[in-house]
Amino acid sequence: MGCIKQDGVNATDNGSGLDFNPYESMQPRAPGVTPREMRNGARVKSDGPAPEGLYRPDYNILTPQMRSPDYVQMSTAAAITLGVTDGRMYRCECTRCLNLLLTYPEGCRANCAYCGLARHREAERDYADRNFIRVDWPAVPMETVVDIVAKDGANSPFHRMCISMITHPRSDDDTVAVLKKWTSRIDPDTIPVSILSNPTTMGRADVENLKNLGADIFTVALDAATPAIFDRTRGKGVQSPHKWSKYWEVLMDARDIFGAEKFGAHIIVGMGETEYEVLNLVQELVDLGGHSHMFCFFPEDGSLMDHLPATPRDQWRRVQLARYLIDYRDVRIDHMKFDELGRVVDFGLPTTELDDVINAGVAFRTSGCPGKEAEDVSACDRPYGDSPPSNIASYPFAPKKKDLKKIRKQLGIPLKTV
Repeated sequence: MGCIKQDGVNATDNGSGLDFNPYESMQPRAPGVTPREMRNGARVKSDGPAPEGLYRPDYNILTPQMRSPDYVQMSTAAAITLGVTDGRMYRCECTRCLNLLLTYPEGCRANCAYCGLARHREAERDYADRNFIRVDWPAVPMETVVDIVAKDGANSPFHRMCISMITHPRSDDDTVAVLKKWTSRIDPDTIPVSILSNPTTMGRADVENLKNLGADIFTVALDAATPAIFDRTRGKGVQSPHKWSKYWEVLMDARDIFGAEKFGAHIIVGMGETEYEVLNLVQELVDLGGHSHMFCFFPEDGSLMDHLPATPRDQWRRVQLARYLIDYRDVRIDHMKFDELGRVVDFGLPTTELDDVINAGVAFRTSGCPGKEAEDVSACDRPYGDSPPSNIASYPFAPKKKDLKKIRKQLGIPLKTV
């Protein structure tokens, strides 16, 4: 019984004639110079009105002076699920994870090239109005959030809450304040809490404190799969403060403090790494006892990489499938085979077993911290955060038969018939 191998190269969608995004083609633009009078949220701090309850991003008005821990932002899907805004999501019931993003008039002081929240946008848009992973993030009083979720209790639609930190002098203290406010009224055993950390401002004691206060899972957004890509997109290459070594230092602290299966790293696929490089990182995380939470690169409007191609679906599907096998099916990277360009050509499983994994569809769902359904099904389903609904990258729902047919075509692995 042989292993499935891919036959040839599939159709591409990045416009380069390649079925992957090579390193040399994924160079971000250089950030421009922000006028002094527009830096650090100066307009909002001097003239912004006092906040009054829910704030929906509005590019035509001056943003209110909202600050964490009193205010937090949340994804559009989370706001719909919480019931503070109206709306529907295509083919899914919004989200099972309540993503809470810290917010300040000064915004995030980092300048990550792929991010809509980056510092270089100061002159273009107030912080709380910036898009992030393709959607608006309404701002809500933290007290309102806790009131609604506490009232629902065990009947809450949320399987998990996640506090997303940003690079700001108050971020560490305010993460603690938000976590305390949550756990004072909501049992973390009923709705577990994840921390999406900002390692640049953190030390080991900060990680220990969050664990002691009831956080369940701690993640580090490496995002870049290699040190070179990290520096180019998150460090000196874009005038940003992050360092690969510091991120790994805090990730190792999380491994020691939170323990196996309770820490992990975010990785964005398609920013110039090879498939072998990203999967080698996935294997390293598994060997350490952690997990990878994977995103498909999509050019975020307003970012320094908004002119670059999204990850081709064939590259993405290969990495999605291989990552799932490493994380949940005990397949190792050394069981797989790669071509001279680092692409997966053999997934290291017999044909029938790989067919079963593909047909189950879980490998192609959004990856992230688990919910209440299964360990390999993420609560953080981020509907359409890395693709338009017309060409889904990470499925926020269980793929149906028509979806699996499309996935197989993208993988170049047709269903074998007898």
